[in-house]
Amino acid sequence: MLKFHSVALLALAAMAHPLRAEPAVIVSLASVGDRIRAQNPDLAAARLRIQEALGRMNQSGRLANPELETSFEHNPRFREGKFEVGVSQRFPVTDRLRLEKDVSLTELKSSEAEVREVERQLVGQAREKVVKILANRQRRTLLREQSTVSGEFAKFLSEIAAKGEGSPLDAGQAKLEAASLAMEMRQLDAGETALVGELKPLLGMRPGEALSVGGNLPEPALPAATADPSRRPDFQGAKLEALAAAQGVALEQSRCYEDVEGGLFAGAERTEDAPNGYDNEAIVGVRFKIPLPFWNKNEGAIQEAQAKQIRKEKEAVALGRNIRLEAEAARAEMDEWARMIREIDDTLLPLADEQSKFAETTFRDGQGEIQSVLRSREKRLQLAAAKLDALREFHLARVRHETALGKP
Repeated sequence: MLKFHSVALLALAAMAHPLRAEPAVIVSLASVGDRIRAQNPDLAAARLRIQEALGRMNQSGRLANPELETSFEHNPRFREGKFEVGVSQRFPVTDRLRLEKDVSLTELKSSEAEVREVERQLVGQAREKVVKILANRQRRTLLREQSTVSGEFAKFLSEIAAKGEGSPLDAGQAKLEAASLAMEMRQLDAGETALVGELKPLLGMRPGEALSVGGNLPEPALPAATADPSRRPDFQGAKLEALAAAQGVALEQSRCYEDVEGGLFAGAERTEDAPNGYDNEAIVGVRFKIPLPFWNKNEGAIQEAQAKQIRKEKEAVALGRNIRLEAEAARAEMDEWARMIREIDDTLLPLADEQSKFAETTFRDGQGEIQSVLRSREKRLQLAAAKLDALREFHLARVRHETALGKP
């Protein structure tokens, strides 16, 4: 009895305070980039590179700390002794500190470009998955429409077969076609579930959080043929790395001459001047240390920096050419898919619709065969699916084109 009351109380509490379902995250092809910029954990971790570079920049270009020197000496009887204290500081004879600051500032800008490059790649991956999900959904809608038509046709065949005016075999074939379409839709559902599972980590979602992808694939429209690689963050980073390498050459050249050292010192000395007694003396002086560049002139580091500068410049040129080629290839692919879509829309699908209607009308009038109706419907479905496949590939190429050009 007590158990019954406990269950009843829990039920009343659930009715009084119903569980609120957490709203699903809604993204579209246009908004998925904003979601990644706000929530992707890999991008958030990559942003810490900027803080690392900022710390290196704040640390660069500083003088070495001054050094405090002391010395004390005495004779065994502690009657004579000497005490000295001094402060020394090293100073560069070149503009090395300014060059170190310039290099670290350029590296900071390069780190910012690296973070934008991570963002570009993540947004491109997410947009490709959204395109596949939307194409999968439109394919499922097409199959659902075809399944409805096939179901109605199968019902018609079953009715006339029951009246003895048609063949039960034809009705069975029509039902099999409708069942095959339903099975294909279930396969598409499984494929969409897998794509959503791949998209969720890119969006920074929590386990168990629902995701809803909205929108449809728009009609194909070719972008402008211009390709400017300067918008790509990796190209910007390559140019900055080349600049940092050039600044590194000047920095290594400035290290041909090591820092000079200067300092002040003061001391006191007590000596015995027998038989006159003890003398006390105070000393104040200046010290200088100047390294002589006899054995090490930093030639190897300068040679390395010069080779690195040439390499970085060539890498930037090669990357710019590859970006143009990548954008050109993606646009050419878009053009081919757009042509195929226009051909299917303008010529093939109208012809397939006409043939399908003619075959069904002929069969209903008792002048055709069920195989002709099924073949015409299958052909029409194949053409519609080919159009959706072409539309999907067009938008995948468009995503690659926009990603290649660094568009947000």
